This record gives sequence, C-alpha cells and structure tokens, in this order.
Amino acid sequence: MNYIIGAFKPPCDISITFSDARTRKQVSVKKDNGKTTMVPVFQSLETISGEVSIAPVPGKRIEHMGVKIELLGQIVRELDVPGEIYERKTYPFEFSTVEMPYESYNGTNVRLRYILKVTIGRNYVGNIVEYRDFCVRNYSPVPTINNSIKMEVGIEDCLHIEFEYSKSKYHLNDVIIGKIYFLLVRIKIKNMELEIRRRESTGSGSNTYVETETLAKFELMDGAPVRGESIPVRLFLTPYELTPTYRNINNKFSVKYYLNLVLVDEEDRRYFKQQEITMYRLLESAPSS
Repeated sequence: MNYIIGAFKPPCDISITFSDARTRKQVSVKKDNGKTTMVPVFQSLETISGEVSIAPVPGKRIEHMGVKIELLGQIVRELDVPGEIYERKTYPFEFSTVEMPYESYNGTNVRLRYILKVTIGRNYVGNIVEYRDFCVRNYSPVPTINNSIKMEVGIEDCLHIEFEYSKSKYHLNDVIIGKIYFLLVRIKIKNMELEIRRRESTGSGSNTYVETETLAKFELMDGAPVRGESIPVRLFLTPYELTPTYRNINNKFSVKYYLNLVLVDEEDRRYFKQQEITMYRLLESAPSS
C-alpha cells in the first residue's frame, strides 16, 4: 500500500524563493482551502527576482524537456534546456520592472492573484508544476481635489434631515468625520446607524452579478432626536478590512464602497440613504490627511 501511495508522489521537491524575502514586507492572504499564508508584497514596476531550486528524490533522476518559470498571465522565462537532473539544481530568475496595474484582491465571488509557476516539462508522464503566490499593492498620493458630501433626505411633512461628510475620498486608515442635522422630526426615531457597505460586481450586461456586504455598523444615536439637533460622526476605518475602490478591472469586476445612513423608528421601519465614497491606498511616504 505504501508503494502505491509513493508511486504518485512527485520525483522531486521544487522551491521558489524571492531574493529579498527576509526584508520585504509580507501580508496574510487566504488560500483556496480557507487557510491563510504569508506572501511578499510588490508594487507595479518593481523587479521580481529569486531562485528556483529543484531537488530530485535521493536515488532518482528527472528526465525533462525543459524547465521554465512564468509570471502567470504575463511573462515566461526558460530556465533550462532539455536534459536530466540528478541532484539539486538552482536556477536564478528575474522579471524586471513588471507592470502590475491591478492590486491583488480576494473577494466574495472574484479573486485577482499574482502567481509564479514553475513547470518541468516531461515527455511520457505528466509535467511537474509548482506555484508561488505573491501580493501586489499599489499606492496613491493624497488627492488634490476631495470635495465634501452634502445631501438632504426626508419624507414629506414627516422627516427632513441633512447630512454632511468632510470629504468624499478616504484612504484605508482614514477617519470619516461629519454631522447629521435634524431639520424636521414628526416620526418617533428609535436609533440611527452608519454602515460601510462594499458592493462587488462581476460580469457585464445582463450577466452582471452583484454582491453587497456590510463591513461595519456604527451607532450614531440611541433615542429620539428633536428638531435642530446635530449629531456628530466620527468613524475610524483602520479596524475594517477595506480595499481601494476598483472600477471595471480588466472588464471583469468592480468594487465600490458606500456610506449607508439608517434610521429606525419605534415600529421598526427603516429609512436609509446611501452615498458612494472612493477608497484609496495612501502612498506610504506621504502624510495622511
């Protein structure tokens, strides 16, 4: 039985290491099996380099038709011509100034991944393949234009409120600051919440599928407001797993964020108003705002 199991094991171990693995920042990402692993972070136009090491099982040799490494979806590098591998062999690799305009993303119905793939080509048996994930994060400067959000909402002769947020674009560690003004209150409001919602859309046209997820709920008020009352808003974004806003990435998917103001009356009827905001990853060397 052990012999049968061993027959299906690959005849070698393949390892892929990055040149600056010890010093490069790493982040945790979720794998297909639900477990998390640490992967290195790169930015667009960085050079991705390292080594591929192939170690045959002791006493075995690998006859192959060539060894190659791919940065999936972009570039292929041939590492070796056809031949045989009798002992551990290490191949350096380098992909210079790779353009990676889209960030890694792990959503509800879509994932955007960057992967190194090593293939040992073989003639009469299946190829030997090894994968290595890495993460891409691209940073933005503070926007030069960042207008405030001001809106009025209400129900005729029953409720009239005005809300204001200090800006419409937020970096991932920002603070949402604003105020809610009650101009007319003729219904009994029980409480008021501010939600952060993420809307992920995949596909296009009639085949578009939309998934909305509430990432945060923040209670602004508990009890009935009165006319003329002003409720402050101060919501820190750091605790939440946010990403930048993605708009029509490669014509495949979009991710948008919304502030959703929810009022609940004493009969548990819900009134809400939603406003889109733009999220971005702040350039690390720039001061936050």
